[in-house]
Amino acid sequence: MKKTAASKKSAAADRASTTEEAPATEKAPAAKKSAAAKKTATAKKAATAKKAPAKKASARKAAPLKRQAPAKKPAVVPKKAAAAVKGVAPAKTVAPKPPRGESRTALVRRARRINRELAEVYPYAHPELDFENPFQLVVATVLSAQTTDLRVNQTTPALFAKYPTPEDLAAAVPEEVEEILRPTGFFRAKTKSVIGLSKALAEDFGGEVPGRLEDLVKLPGVGRKTAFVVLGNAFGRPGISVDTHFQRLVRRWRWTEETDPDKIEAAVGALFPKSDWTDLSHHVIWHGRRICHARKPACGACPIAPLCPAYGEGETDPEKAKKLLKYEKGGFPGQRLKPPQAYLDAGGKPAPPLGAG
Repeated sequence: MKKTAASKKSAAADRASTTEEAPATEKAPAAKKSAAAKKTATAKKAATAKKAPAKKASARKAAPLKRQAPAKKPAVVPKKAAAAVKGVAPAKTVAPKPPRGESRTALVRRARRINRELAEVYPYAHPELDFENPFQLVVATVLSAQTTDLRVNQTTPALFAKYPTPEDLAAAVPEEVEEILRPTGFFRAKTKSVIGLSKALAEDFGGEVPGRLEDLVKLPGVGRKTAFVVLGNAFGRPGISVDTHFQRLVRRWRWTEETDPDKIEAAVGALFPKSDWTDLSHHVIWHGRRICHARKPACGACPIAPLCPAYGEGETDPEKAKKLLKYEKGGFPGQRLKPPQAYLDAGGKPAPPLGAG
């Protein structure tokens, strides 16, 4: 009986022990699962943490690429601007292109400054046609169409030696005049013009060249340009001579956009006092013949480069530009066989006579 009771107690104790341990056994797998989950979560976090810096690092590397993106598409520099940087002459700085909206006052100031600069470069600028009186000048100017002043100067000595007055030329035999004028080109048309204007002078003006614009333009072969050359240089009356050089330069400098010579004359004349007109014509024409050429202007040797909105259209390298000059920078040699004394004093040389070079 005692044993039975003892065994019962032992069995009850075993059951109790079993009952108490069972939950622990059941919780163990859960704990393992929880631990595994924690490990998995930790691993995921670690993986995420490892990936995150990589993304940030990638972002950091990508950021500079975004900032450098514009460098892959460099800004296109206008040719004129690039040329301006390369061709800056010593002691000169090239100003930017004048704005399209340049005021009238700014235009007047810039135009007058250009004329002052050219006056310093060509202080002895003069008409490059030889003449001793108004008659010789008007004839020489008519002959200068479609040829050079030098060629005219080489031709007129023989013409004026044989026909010194309007009456003499009016009575000339056309074929003989044609032979003298042959070197100037278009000699038949020019012969007709000079004989015609000589007859008009002899018959209508007493053999004298009139000093009024309205009278001069009535002469055969004489237009406003020729008339102003005569008025300004033979009579001292201001006038603007709009030849091909003048037209080209004032448009390059944006003094006007007009193309008709009469309108160019009016537009440019409004920018300057009347007293400047004749010398202005000489300065512009001299510059057009010597430096600011039609096809290849010598921008690198130009004294007014900082004021020119067309800077860069020609050669901007100073050394290369010098090779383009048809004359030395000061304007030598002159085209006249008998140039003014001031020109000779400045070192200018007379042009050679016909057949001498």
